[in-house]
Amino acid sequence: MIEVDGSQGEGGGQVLRTSLSLAALAGFPLRIVNIRAGRKKPGLRKQHLTAVSATAEIVSAEVAGASLGSQELTFTPQKPQGGEYVFDIGTAGSTCLVFQTILWPLLFAQQESRVELIGGTHNPMAPSFDFLARTFLPLLSRMGAQVSLQLKKHGFYPKGGGRLIAEISPLRTLQPIALPAIAGDHAPSLQARVISSRLPEHVATRELRLATEALDLPAASAEVVKVKKSLSPANVFFLHAERGGICETITSFGERGLPAERVVEQALAEMKRYLSYPVRVGEYLADQLIIPLALAGGGSFSTMPLSLHCQTNIALVQKLMSVSIATNKAAHGGVDVSFSSAG
Repeated sequence: MIEVDGSQGEGGGQVLRTSLSLAALAGFPLRIVNIRAGRKKPGLRKQHLTAVSATAEIVSAEVAGASLGSQELTFTPQKPQGGEYVFDIGTAGSTCLVFQTILWPLLFAQQESRVELIGGTHNPMAPSFDFLARTFLPLLSRMGAQVSLQLKKHGFYPKGGGRLIAEISPLRTLQPIALPAIAGDHAPSLQARVISSRLPEHVATRELRLATEALDLPAASAEVVKVKKSLSPANVFFLHAERGGICETITSFGERGLPAERVVEQALAEMKRYLSYPVRVGEYLADQLIIPLALAGGGSFSTMPLSLHCQTNIALVQKLMSVSIATNKAAHGGVDVSFSSAG
């Protein structure tokens, strides 16, 4: 049984999710201790419990410690089984994080899978549906995976109620990809978008006006998506940057008492930082690429300075897999990350 300390590095739910994914895929028994020990509400929350129960169902695992607030879990899996599944978080917890947990074992199962996920689809501190659909899954497709993700209903905090449908075709191997730094001047193609639900129209209009003026965007590069049937009001602001064959997605969330100007400023500052490096892979995408490139046993990318979240993921993946991940400071001030089989 492999033991993982859930408080290591960034110490959040990603340690749990990565450990579950790889244990389910490789079939090794797992014990996780100190789960989210440093968080304000430590231990397993509803969203994490759904990831545990969903993964356990897919691999017919024996599980102990799967209860609200638990800081210790044992997980003994069997082989992944594709098929049709429905997983309801029961809160506005992130369906996208649950999807990322179960994706890897289902991708290497022997049968096709169709999974319905119910909960939040656009959550702060989690990848949004738009990030997965526009930024992450196209790269996974280039590696040979056939995965589709459909948004059937938006789900926002605090009530959730969103629905995602994932369809996953099995495969034997992922192909490595290389995403080096961009040579020369590659001006990005930028787009601003707002998802607005049950809020005054002027909020989204003002946000797009601020963004188009700041980025000198044409009207055709600004879009409002109006969501009428959602359980909670929402204001989600996106900036998309097409550069070097990748669409980077930056997300900023409106909240009660936060001016529209501040919502846009947050996204603009993050986009400015991303564009200051000659790279295709942004800070959050770098984190998402660790598992697939490790599974491919090769590949590389150049990115911005690594977040603690990503550094934690790298250390954990190297502990749980036979892969070597090298991180070297790049001349442009970011980091070059490369993968190779450890034998």
